[in-house]
Amino acid sequence: MKINDTGRIGGVNPYQRNMETQRQEAQKPARKKDQVSISSEAIEMLEAQSRANDPERAKKLEDLKQRIASGTYQVDAGKLADKLMPYFKDFPRN
Repeated sequence: MKINDTGRIGGVNPYQRNMETQRQEAQKPARKKDQVSISSEAIEMLEAQSRANDPERAKKLEDLKQRIASGTYQVDAGKLADKLMPYFKDFPRN
């Protein structure tokens, strides 16, 4: 009688192997379905692109370019200051 049979080293009971594979299959999560999500930045870009194709906006931009080129465009200092004020209020003081 052989005590150290080399053919049995690492041998696994076939019943036990079958039970282990069944447990592993039961633990596998269900496959997820594909999903598409659009970020808020991408949505903003799409909206900006649709605005750029607006003919009224293009007309306003062309008029503004002509006024700047001819030197007749005047900046309203009050409106500019109102727009810059929140930035300077939050600006850290060094």
